[in-house]
Amino acid sequence: MESGRNLRVVKSDSPVRIHTGEPENLPERFAHRAVGMKASEIRSLFAVASRPEIVSLAGGMPNLSALPMEMMASVTQKLILENGAEALQYGSGQGHPKLREQICDVMALEGIKAHPDDVVVTTGSQQALDLISRIFIDPNDVVLVEAPSYVGALGTFKQYEAQVVHVAMDQDGLIPSALLDAIKTTKANGKKIKFLYLIPNYQNPAGVLLPADRRSEILDICRAEEIFIVEDNPYGLLGFDKPSPNAMRASDSENVIYLGTFSKTIAPGLRIGWALVPQSLKEKMVIASESSILCPSNFTQLVISSYLANQPWRDQIASFAKLYKDRRDAALAALEKYFPKGATWTKPGGGFYIWVTLPPEIDTNALVPKAIAAKVAYVPGTAFYADGFGSWSLRISYCHPTPERITDGIKSLAGVIKTEMESRQIN
Repeated sequence: MESGRNLRVVKSDSPVRIHTGEPENLPERFAHRAVGMKASEIRSLFAVASRPEIVSLAGGMPNLSALPMEMMASVTQKLILENGAEALQYGSGQGHPKLREQICDVMALEGIKAHPDDVVVTTGSQQALDLISRIFIDPNDVVLVEAPSYVGALGTFKQYEAQVVHVAMDQDGLIPSALLDAIKTTKANGKKIKFLYLIPNYQNPAGVLLPADRRSEILDICRAEEIFIVEDNPYGLLGFDKPSPNAMRASDSENVIYLGTFSKTIAPGLRIGWALVPQSLKEKMVIASESSILCPSNFTQLVISSYLANQPWRDQIASFAKLYKDRRDAALAALEKYFPKGATWTKPGGGFYIWVTLPPEIDTNALVPKAIAAKVAYVPGTAFYADGFGSWSLRISYCHPTPERITDGIKSLAGVIKTEMESRQIN
């Protein structure tokens, strides 16, 4: 058969069209919920903040200098050599049974009595937030959150088209009377409240600690109003001077969904978190997780399980807390020494963050380029509100730089703020 016998060649003088941009009418092809998607203010800062000459007080990256890498290498090598066939295979959609038992031991440090059957292992606690949102939120449902609140949670709630209602905080965290007012106003407007999301321990971004009496009052309010509580607790074991109060989940196993993670106490790159859910919700959580990722990483689960079984992990957490305390002390000392009058800030007893409030005439969004020019990065306060509020506030993360770099960065930032205040004639 002759080559090309059945082919018809058509010559044309028309140029071949090469697509180099986005497809025509692309926004019209998106799902409705995708139209408003945009990168968070923190993500947009990372490319700049990661430059070596910039002192990054922006991202909340754990400092892994206290983690013995030889030990982690030994744990991983032993796992592969002795149990590689299981570690590298698919696992359970709910999570490895042994790790779920160990997670219960970890939670017991904060007063929680739990059964492994009620634990759902997730790809970081961020996935747990996504699953909870998928299960509960219909468009225009209300989620109550602290003011300010964690940017990752706000992004997830927005993706599921929730209406976020902020509840006022003070130096002791969420104010119970403000919660009652928010519930009353929301219900009067005919809106359906799906849950209250809060971070009671060394809150992100404010760094404040919710005291035990407020925890009890908030639990009573939400039980009476039939509102679930989503208790997000990445930092609870990282107290500097004294333990945090018992977790809210320790007092209520039916109305509190508890989220935990190993990202802050072992390593974020392993991407293992969990949700401790009421028995009535477990099946929904497992189904949602399986439809999302089929199963969390069996390998990283077993790395953590081996670590917890064979290493002094409580001592390792204590060493992390000491490292962060030294950095917190450096940050507070630098703020006291260099920041202008009229600025105030929180004094966290644990965790990663300090919340700074400036005179209301100062726009921390507008100051970001000037701060970058001065070789320091931070996150503007508006990132932590769903409604653009907080333009005169900012978050400082002291977890990653050395104390010396923290001091230099805060000194530089103070100079930028003072110059701005002088230009606006603010005393």
